[in-house]
Amino acid sequence: MSKSPVPKIRLEKRAGKFVTVIAGLHTYGSGRLNAMARELKSILAAGGTVKNGTIEIQGDKVELIKAWFIKTNSTLS
Repeated sequence: MSKSPVPKIRLEKRAGKFVTVIAGLHTYGSGRLNAMARELKSILAAGGTVKNGTIEIQGDKVELIKAWFIKTNSTLS
């Protein structure tokens, strides 16, 4: 039985603005990452994208995203 990937959530400052980056889920594939990004953008009312196996959400949303992952832990199983 393989262990599920663990998301690594970090905050980056780019051009004076904050971006929350979720890495470590590249094994999920682009379809699943895009679906997760779509849901997060909707819930957080923020822009975002999927780039190179990471999800990027505009703004400082680290705590909200951590809470979302805990609430939807089925995403991590």
